[in-house]
Amino acid sequence: MTPINQQNKATVWHLWETLNHTPLENLAAPIKTAFHSDVKWHGPHPINEQYGVDNLITGFWEPLRRSFPDLTRTTDVFIGGADGDEYWVAGTGYFTGTFTDDWLDIPATGRNTYIRFGQFYVLAEGKITESYVILDLLDVMRQAGFQLTPLSKGAEGGRVPPPRANDGILLLKQDDLESQQSIQLVMAMAAGMNRYDGQSLASMNQGLYWHPQFRWFGPNGIGTSRSLTEYQAFHQGPWLVAFPDRGLTPGGPGRNMGFFGEGLYAAGGIWDRPYATHTGVFMGLEPTGTRITLRDFDWWKREGNLLVENWVPIDIIDLLMQLGVDVFARMRESDPISLNR
Repeated sequence: MTPINQQNKATVWHLWETLNHTPLENLAAPIKTAFHSDVKWHGPHPINEQYGVDNLITGFWEPLRRSFPDLTRTTDVFIGGADGDEYWVAGTGYFTGTFTDDWLDIPATGRNTYIRFGQFYVLAEGKITESYVILDLLDVMRQAGFQLTPLSKGAEGGRVPPPRANDGILLLKQDDLESQQSIQLVMAMAAGMNRYDGQSLASMNQGLYWHPQFRWFGPNGIGTSRSLTEYQAFHQGPWLVAFPDRGLTPGGPGRNMGFFGEGLYAAGGIWDRPYATHTGVFMGLEPTGTRITLRDFDWWKREGNLLVENWVPIDIIDLLMQLGVDVFARMRESDPISLNR
């Protein structure tokens, strides 16, 4: 796997670095070089699917760059690997740029704006054939002055930080034994979650897998937790109240992201997979009985035998849409708060 994995990471990293220095009028060339002409691109609601490289350019990249002409990408975690016969590269971090023109009906602020991203690619024969990206658009709205959902239980505002050790960009080959240990620890943690008895969080024994002061970086609307106790109070507990039967339907529609590890890191996720039934209060919404699908990514960092950091983009706007809440409609009907402060 290693030569192909290293080549794939180099392809993606070169694309990302090139786009940081390419003006709008020259975007097509590097994108067409890296992506297969029939690429299947999947993005957050309301962008959703763009099929084919030309539609990717005109449907996503050009509108984004017109709204943020000086846009650059800063990557916090970047890893690659194989899951079965598929080769993946995945990264998370931020786009940053001056918001000069409305984007997706979000009013431009003229200010520097941070757009948190999580991205998974499938590569074959040196080309990107599939792309999955979550952008925290709810947080972009917040920066534009719109608070459209209840305040997060966890901390939010500002940028989610990179790994404490600043070691998340894995351009070089990693030790295979370390990689396997990271995979095994995440699998053990996930198996523990499946032991939930429907009543007590303690039934999952998550203290066996997470450092007591681990950091969990959720999306806007859920926020950041800085300990196992906060994680259980701010996210895990409320999530299980809302979606107590959470778990994937075997063989269901949607897509599993590759689950793979490299060095001290591992990554995985799902896209539009049937996930749970909304039978408890979620973000102030009473139960709807809706069987939801989920767009959710994870990057985990291991130290020794414990997980210490976890970056978790979730397409909250898509999830709320399934529960009958159109966040973009709410925004269009609202006035932003003053940003002159």
